[in-house]
Amino acid sequence: MNITASGDGIALLSLIKDASLLVQLVMLLLLAASVVSWTMIFRKWFAIKAAHRAADEFEGKFWGGGNINQMYSGLSRRSGQLTGMDSVFVAGFREYSRLENQKSIKPMDVLEGVQRAMRVALSREISFLETHLSFLATVGSTSPYVGLFGTVWGIMNSFRSLGAVQQATIAHVAPGIAEALVATAMGLFAAIPAVIAYNRYSTEVERLVTRYEVFMEEFSSILQRQAFAAK
Repeated sequence: MNITASGDGIALLSLIKDASLLVQLVMLLLLAASVVSWTMIFRKWFAIKAAHRAADEFEGKFWGGGNINQMYSGLSRRSGQLTGMDSVFVAGFREYSRLENQKSIKPMDVLEGVQRAMRVALSREISFLETHLSFLATVGSTSPYVGLFGTVWGIMNSFRSLGAVQQATIAHVAPGIAEALVATAMGLFAAIPAVIAYNRYSTEVERLVTRYEVFMEEFSSILQRQAFAAK
């Protein structure tokens, strides 16, 4: 088994080494795209997992009967490091505190200002969560075509070489076609994980954004009641 696997590996490396320069460049490009793609896949996995965990912790504290003012005081001390629901909460409550001190302002104007501040914070969180997703989508959609380009070019070279042969046989064209098909295989190797990760992470981002939006509505209702009670 080991001998066969080793032979297959050597044969694959030989096919890559014997390919034309353009096909080798295509393979190198696909290999680089695959490496970067896998790096971003793992980074995004850790980031989304951390975002879910942070959301669970915040909701546990917020709905666990804690004092909102104390929560805000504790979180605002590290406002530059906040993400997720923490960031949305601090942005909303900071705006509420600022507007509530203005005596002539109406409760609905306070609420609109709070919602506006939270939407800005939410936009920043969405931008952060969607980081690298566009690259994964690009790799997933273009890699098969890049690999196919390398394959077509390699096959063209193989058939062109037949012009110098008196009697064409499969032995003359097979090595060139095999070299070219490696580019297609590498394109699929780069594309398939990127597509799967993009679809998975897009769903997870949507779930997180929905959680943030639901919290914004619930928090807005709480602040609205406080604003009307204060007036």
